[in-house]
Amino acid sequence: MLRNFTLPGSAHFYNAGGKSLVQCTVDLIGKIFRMQSINCLVMILVDTHCHLYLPEFDHDRAAMLDRAKRKGVARFFLPNIDSTVVDQMLAMESALPGACFPMMGLHPCSVKENYQAELQVIEDWLAKRKFAAIGEIGLDFYWDKTFTESQYEAFNRQMEWGLQYNLPVVIHSREAMRECVDTVKPFAARGLKGIFHCFGDSVELANEITAIGFYLGIGGVITYKKSGVAEMVKDVPLEYIVLETDAPYLSPVPFRGKRNESSYITYVAEAIAAAKQVTVEEVAAITTSNALKIFGQV
Repeated sequence: MLRNFTLPGSAHFYNAGGKSLVQCTVDLIGKIFRMQSINCLVMILVDTHCHLYLPEFDHDRAAMLDRAKRKGVARFFLPNIDSTVVDQMLAMESALPGACFPMMGLHPCSVKENYQAELQVIEDWLAKRKFAAIGEIGLDFYWDKTFTESQYEAFNRQMEWGLQYNLPVVIHSREAMRECVDTVKPFAARGLKGIFHCFGDSVELANEITAIGFYLGIGGVITYKKSGVAEMVKDVPLEYIVLETDAPYLSPVPFRGKRNESSYITYVAEAIAAAKQVTVEEVAAITTSNALKIFGQV
């Protein structure tokens, strides 16, 4: 299990604003979740990808968030799916300002006949206010390829918006990793940054992604013995990894097959630590620093 600890003074890690890792995490503690009846600091974790606004959490959302808080999860980044969930997502931000940060984007599985209208909704929202990122966006050829060309168009347009608004992108890829990497590269060359969410592909593709300055989102799949993710993670620098749950989906072992939630991110951190033979405290500190680099001081 995760242990309480005092943050190490690793002065060689810095975020984009020039603050040390310790300063960043202490800032987080001061702004967000103060632990009650606990005299020492707990590890600060960031769930960079979770759909906590979905109906699966309607019956116990407050309790779920309290469990995450007690595990040290300080920030929750909420990727959009399409226009049908925007109101619920923004309601979570309003209820928990400084803890829940919405993204804006069109999920590739929501690219259907009406995708142009959906993209217009995304563009209108981006013009109205600031979001943490554009996401989740990408390519998904798992279910069918009926809208392949439309998915590419939506993906490209949304990456253009990432450059226009100076926002990172959060990328969904299923049965399309090679295509996604190739599509992203020209935008990365122009300065686009972001995360390949739920990455579970080869070390070679991981190296291609990190070489263009993108990060890898690692979630519960790392705990699945046959996934190969733990083996891949061994050869990827921690400086390019962020933690995520994708809640309510992809629960880690021992909850596989059940609803996922943000408190389970500790199992992801522990699995990464075991794979890389480092402490879980180091995983927590570096991945939290990485999240701050990507999303900034939101």
